[in-house]
Amino acid sequence: MKKTVIAIVGPTAVGKTKLSIEIAKRFDAEIISGDSMQVYRGMDIGTAKIEEREMEAIPHHLIDIKEPNEAYSAADFKNHVQACIESIGAIGKLPIIVGGSGLYIQAALFDYNFSPARRDERITKRLENERAELGIKHLYDRLRAIDPEQAEKIHPNNYRRVIRALEIYEITGLKMSQLQKEQTVESPYNVIFIGLEMERELLYNRINQRVDKMINDGLVEEVRSLYEKGYEACGSMKAIGYKEMIPYIQGKQPFEEAVENLKRNSRRYAKRQYTWFRNKMNIRWYSINPNTYHEVFTKILDDLAGLLEDK
Repeated sequence: MKKTVIAIVGPTAVGKTKLSIEIAKRFDAEIISGDSMQVYRGMDIGTAKIEEREMEAIPHHLIDIKEPNEAYSAADFKNHVQACIESIGAIGKLPIIVGGSGLYIQAALFDYNFSPARRDERITKRLENERAELGIKHLYDRLRAIDPEQAEKIHPNNYRRVIRALEIYEITGLKMSQLQKEQTVESPYNVIFIGLEMERELLYNRINQRVDKMINDGLVEEVRSLYEKGYEACGSMKAIGYKEMIPYIQGKQPFEEAVENLKRNSRRYAKRQYTWFRNKMNIRWYSINPNTYHEVFTKILDDLAGLLEDK
């Protein structure tokens, strides 16, 4: 028998956290964070991490399990989520995964088989040096010659993914596109995907308001603290909410410009999230607005009750 998992997805600021609490209370569930940045301690405001009072005593998993200078990959996330699903199911509760990191959620729930190639720091460093000396176009052109299918999926400026694809090819002799075609298309779980969507202008207004609240709650002080601890060059600090504040902290950019960049990048990220989920998964979508949360959440809970009876 496959274990049943509820996955709540959708763009940032749409209301996923609020819905997850309502579902957890109704169906005796525990919540797994599906946000790749909420694993980091001290990165609370910029990741919109749920506060303890908001949890309503419902256990939450995969929050605050790493330091900002520790690496955390989709493969790590997959292993952690699957362990959580097992442990939550073992005590007779329902696992709910909630978040907006699409690749991570897909990796965990569809048992994505990552390349067996471990990172080779020597190869990575050599490719990084080539990028610094010859530019990303040089590496991207090489990838396009080796694996044109994968190159089409990667933006030419996304040097991390370009370098990783080249690294895997050098270590294994296999193209990344070839490895991806071998992935599992059927989930080992009975997954009920619930998607929340909102009219774009409303969503963008909510995102802008969320950023203003983050600023009022102390986002600049949070980023400054991490910066002063020496975390500036860490991958975690490339996250939206952190990278935009660093130029201001360094005195290289006006505060208003940094805030506007954060709002713009958050809106763009929301658009990418929505597109990704629309194209990748079979999701039951529910359209909401700030005035219909109660009505729509009631319908979702009723729909879930019927779906869970069928499982």
